[in-house]
Amino acid sequence: MLTTRRELLAGAGALGMSAVLPAQTGGAPGDASVRAKLDTVAEQLLADHPENALSLGIDTGARAALHGRFTDRSAAAEAARAARARTRLAELRAIDRKALSPATALDLDVTQAAHELAVAGWSAMPVGDVSVFNTGFRNTPYLVSQLGGAYSDLPDLLENRHAVKNAADADAYLSRIEAYATGLDQETQRIAADAAKGAILPGFLIDITRGQIEGIRTTPVADWGMIASFREKCAAAGLPASYAARATALATEKVVPALGRQAAQFAALRPRASDVPGIWARPGGEGWYRWLTQVATTTTRSPDDLHAIGVEQNRALNAQIDALLKGQGLTQGSVGARLAALGKRPDLLFANDDAGRAKLLAYVEGRVADMRQRLPRAFNTLVPGKLIVKRVPPAIQNGAPNGYAGPGSMDGSQPGIYYINLKDTGIWPRYSLPTLTYHEGIPGHVWQGEYSFRLPLIRSLLAFNAYSEGWALYAEQLGSELGAYEGDPLGQIGFLQSMNFRACRLVVDTGIHAKRWTFDQALRWFQEGTGMTSAQLTSELQRYCAMPGQACGYKVGHNEINRLRTKAQGALGSRYDLRAFDDVVVKTGNVPLTLLESVVDRYIAGA
Repeated sequence: MLTTRRELLAGAGALGMSAVLPAQTGGAPGDASVRAKLDTVAEQLLADHPENALSLGIDTGARAALHGRFTDRSAAAEAARAARARTRLAELRAIDRKALSPATALDLDVTQAAHELAVAGWSAMPVGDVSVFNTGFRNTPYLVSQLGGAYSDLPDLLENRHAVKNAADADAYLSRIEAYATGLDQETQRIAADAAKGAILPGFLIDITRGQIEGIRTTPVADWGMIASFREKCAAAGLPASYAARATALATEKVVPALGRQAAQFAALRPRASDVPGIWARPGGEGWYRWLTQVATTTTRSPDDLHAIGVEQNRALNAQIDALLKGQGLTQGSVGARLAALGKRPDLLFANDDAGRAKLLAYVEGRVADMRQRLPRAFNTLVPGKLIVKRVPPAIQNGAPNGYAGPGSMDGSQPGIYYINLKDTGIWPRYSLPTLTYHEGIPGHVWQGEYSFRLPLIRSLLAFNAYSEGWALYAEQLGSELGAYEGDPLGQIGFLQSMNFRACRLVVDTGIHAKRWTFDQALRWFQEGTGMTSAQLTSELQRYCAMPGQACGYKVGHNEINRLRTKAQGALGSRYDLRAFDDVVVKTGNVPLTLLESVVDRYIAGA
């Protein structure tokens, strides 16, 4: 049950289907003015969300004013961002595409599609976070949760992205510490306002979130990562120790109390919070979920359709896994039960201590190195794929995802970071790690993100969940197709288990939010469907409760990329080349799925 063209977002269809490969350039009369318009939009988005300029390493020169800022998280600022988006959308709709080159038209179409989604989101879900213009995936009615908020996002950026080479950089760092405190209070005010509209984080997630906030608040400030790293950065830059002292004072006097106020707000809401996990139980929740699944998948698939896709693909993948398990002598019990038993084998686990974690990280780094050697067989155009592998900071590991990653800075000075949650190494049998690494690192998120740096700036700022996560699943598939599991049947089982896990996500996400499943009901189905540990799947389900719909984008995007690959193979026959197809998809950059199909259609026509 693959995505059909009819079911893709109608809004994208109205964009004129003018998408082609970015490489197919050529001047056209209207290009210059539209390029200037898109550059202006990009600068407006950076001004709205300065941390994106920080992540990309471009908060310098003409953008130096962004260097000491973070996003204004107040309700007034959010309303102003929505108003500006509506104005821009009207302007984008009015542009005549007939006078544009295909490449410029594609960039315009992508920008308009993002605005269509965002404006629809602010209308459909007037609570929480509409993040289409800021990361593109954390769209949720819950502004702060165990998955993130200012309390965790901003210190991570300061510690890992804000370089300190001189006094100006250090001063900007101090300004951002103050902005961190301000952002916390702005969020706290919006949490209260959203609660008045019925958008209260499920109670069991409040407990985790509040615990994480309190854990940071009660840790000695001198031991905070953002303070310790600032101290080291200043020393390396030859700056006086007074900078670190000022940072410690600011954090103590401003950030710690703001963390306390946010924790207190959650404590006050806890008696009012429901432990029902589904968004359906919140006023307006069914409408919120319709938009959330649309923005996550860039399709108009209904929750029932998404659920059915997951059930069907779970059945098909289980049949493949069953055959491999039998080949390993595992014949008794359901597929899920046999996978669960396999995942507990001591010889496949790393010790759950610091030495074991170090060995696990070293193993992952080895898989990255191995994959680098294989990539020329899948791509004609290569990028550096710079990344480092780190464990999720222990302060946030209780609520953090099991793995996540993103590319580094545009100039290559900062590598991408691939985080893996090592709270319990028992959730990571050795055979499960390669496919996770291909998903998060190369040729997955970090790899794909670097291609976007070669596109116009606006394209580096806009991301669509179904493309991002669909590509990352396709990257897992490439790992298998490139021979990463030759002679390693357990590794192949790990790959298929990962694919099955994403199919099951469709089932449990829609089960919780549309079919009104209980948490325990979803957990039982998830365990039987995947054979993964209760601890691992509990964390996953908590994530889906905090960010409804997002998990649906993975398999929908992956299905669509494979449908388009099959389409290209059938149309081109002997002229089909895997490397050329992969180049088309990854070099096009992050797009809604309808636009991706129009790109592939033009590739086929021109091959």
